[in-house]
Amino acid sequence: MKKIGILLLAVVLNVGFAACNSNAAEKESTTEKTVNEKSAPAESANTATVIYLNKESFQKLVWNYTQNAQDWVYEGSLPAVIDFYADWCGPCKRVAPIMEKLAKEYKGRVVIYKVDTDANQELSSVFGIRSIPSVLFIPKNGKPAMQAGAMQEEQYKQIIEEFVLGNKAVQQ
Repeated sequence: MKKIGILLLAVVLNVGFAACNSNAAEKESTTEKTVNEKSAPAESANTATVIYLNKESFQKLVWNYTQNAQDWVYEGSLPAVIDFYADWCGPCKRVAPIMEKLAKEYKGRVVIYKVDTDANQELSSVFGIRSIPSVLFIPKNGKPAMQAGAMQEEQYKQIIEEFVLGNKAVQQ
């Protein structure tokens, strides 16, 4: 009886993984087009919305990891926050409106980017993304810091103020 249960579980998991993989491949082709259409051709300090990046725009606006594989060389003119997400991810959907709000609030001071991990698997691999949402905080000078998992809006603001912008501790 135990063997039948284990076999049944293996079959169900196998079918589930196969469905996810075929859906991901299908989604990758449509999502890549969407991301390319949404991607910013150039960084705009006055952008009050989230900017979607693909590999090419990431290398132009954030870090050209093919030319500077060993060293972090930030290409941007403003500090940045990058939300690594997927459309199917529940916590990512909860973070999305927070990122939109932060883009408006920090307009002209911090650029908020998004990277679809399904459509941009190479970028996910470069940063070793294992769970989403993962958010990369990039100060103008210095090394970036990655935070895995969804947080509250106030936590994002505190990290932006203290780490990204280098301001003193924010009173809450």
